[in-house]
Amino acid sequence: MLIYAGIDEAGYGPMLGPLAAAATVFRISDADPEEGPPQLWSRLEKVVARSPADRRKRLAIADSKRLKGARDGRAHPLRHLERGVLCMLAAADDRDIAESDGEAFERLGIDLARLETRPWYRDPTPLPQGATRDRLAIDAARLKRELDAAGIEIVGMFAEAVDEEAFNRLCRSAGKAHVNFHAAMRLVDRIWTDHGTETPRVIVDRHGGRSDYVEPLMRSFPDAELEEIGRTDRISRYRLRRSGGEIVLSFEAESEDRHLPTALASMTAKLVREWSMARFNRHFATIAPEVKPTAGYVADARRWLEEIAPEFQRRGVRRSDLVRIA
Repeated sequence: MLIYAGIDEAGYGPMLGPLAAAATVFRISDADPEEGPPQLWSRLEKVVARSPADRRKRLAIADSKRLKGARDGRAHPLRHLERGVLCMLAAADDRDIAESDGEAFERLGIDLARLETRPWYRDPTPLPQGATRDRLAIDAARLKRELDAAGIEIVGMFAEAVDEEAFNRLCRSAGKAHVNFHAAMRLVDRIWTDHGTETPRVIVDRHGGRSDYVEPLMRSFPDAELEEIGRTDRISRYRLRRSGGEIVLSFEAESEDRHLPTALASMTAKLVREWSMARFNRHFATIAPEVKPTAGYVADARRWLEEIAPEFQRRGVRRSDLVRIA
């Protein structure tokens, strides 16, 4: 038996909107931890594919950058992300397809009350947007049958949304790189707490060009005993032990291409970020409907801030409340 998990983030670089981080956790009944993680795309090949351009119309599970469509296309740009994440989430907790992003946030364990202290994150989005509920319900039921047949259980899908105020506070106290790592390690801690007696194997997408994680890991888990298992140009692997169990962490470059749990985490984090930005843009459209929505990345964020500045001034909206400092 193996607990096999993946962690990834979305929204580290933008100037506006939250940083999102997500984790997905699988239990594989017949896997031997000593043999390394199994290839879940192969085990679930009847229902899962790596590409959205799949003739058999299987669920696309891949790096989120490959799955988001063009905003000016005929189909909804989030349809592949939404289909994969909502069906996996329904299979994980054996519930219906989420009816709104607020319900999905709640099922992912996001602190919605905290997020909604920012007025621009209060307007929920009905789901699904890119397909019918009936279609996704069929997909989710088929996925659940194949998971059961393959001896695979989704035992966790959860995420965090780090809003602007929290992001800026962490930047001031520890630097921007710490914000990303801190979010990932909070997710690691949850997996460790839930599954420490099962020695989970967790794949974390490597942060930038860093290869040595000893110091930040010890800072994040000062009560743990740390062992560096090995380090290469692409993978840095560690074993951590504390009362209650141990965990093996692998920081891997381009891990979304080799590990289905990390690919699904990438999709989940991206969708949380996109849903949050949809709320953001709807809110400000009520203030300045003539201003084109923004994805929050630096060049377009500057355009958006310049165009909306007169309304901010008239209404007393403080730019510092929604702009990241780094």
